[in-house]
Formats: sequence, structure tokens, C-alpha cells
Amino acid sequence: MTSSGFDFWGLLLGHWEMLSSRHRGPLSLRILIQPLIAAAFGLRAGYRDARAGQAPFGWLFTTRPELRGGLLREGWSHVRNVFLTAVTVDVIYELIVFRWIYPGQALIVATTLAVLPYLLIRGLSNRLIRPWLSR
Repeated sequence: MTSSGFDFWGLLLGHWEMLSSRHRGPLSLRILIQPLIAAAFGLRAGYRDARAGQAPFGWLFTTRPELRGGLLREGWSHVRNVFLTAVTVDVIYELIVFRWIYPGQALIVATTLAVLPYLLIRGLSNRLIRPWLSR
């Protein structure tokens, strides 16, 4: 604790405990459903990328700065609804369990449940499908 009475580490630990316990309790099925939906969108986008002969999304994003804006817009248009649904469901969870809304935690959970699976599956599916399509 600092002289001002603010306990940063205690606050951080409290938020971590709240985040790590979200797989239990009401609406816990969202932990499975939301990443699966995001992965389905990623699989579809990865397939389209592979059919177009395009390099994996993450590779293009990191190596071609001139394409980043367009890639961000396209990726966001695919994952936007899943992300917003994840935020909404997490806010409902927070209201039920904590009786308060923690926007930062909702964004962390939504990013973890929607954006990360989309990005991972989009790139992986492109890499796996491209050789199969070239036959």
C-alpha cells in the first residue's frame, strides 16, 4: 500500500481473480460458444484467402504495412458482431455476478473469446487449405 492508501497490486489481483473465475457460474457456456463462432468466421475467411492465393492474414498484417488499414477493416467487419455479442454477454454476466460493470474486463474477455480465435483460425486454415486447393 502506498502512502495515499491506493493498493495497486491488490486491485490488480482482485481483477485477475474476477477474470479467472468467469468459466464458472451463470452464462459459462459462452466460454465455449463464442470462440467456436469466431473460429467459424475465421475458417470461412481463411478458406477465402486460400482460394484467392493470398498469404495468411497475420503474415500480411505484419509484413505489409501498406495493407494494414484494409486488413483491419476487413477483419473487423468479420468479427465485429461476435465481438460485440461477447462484450454484451460479459456485461450481463458482470451485472448478474458482480452487480457492477467493469468495461476493461469485458473488453479483455471479448477479445480473448472472439478476436484471438478468429485470428488464429483464419491464418491456420489458410495455411492448411492452400496446399489442398492447389492439387
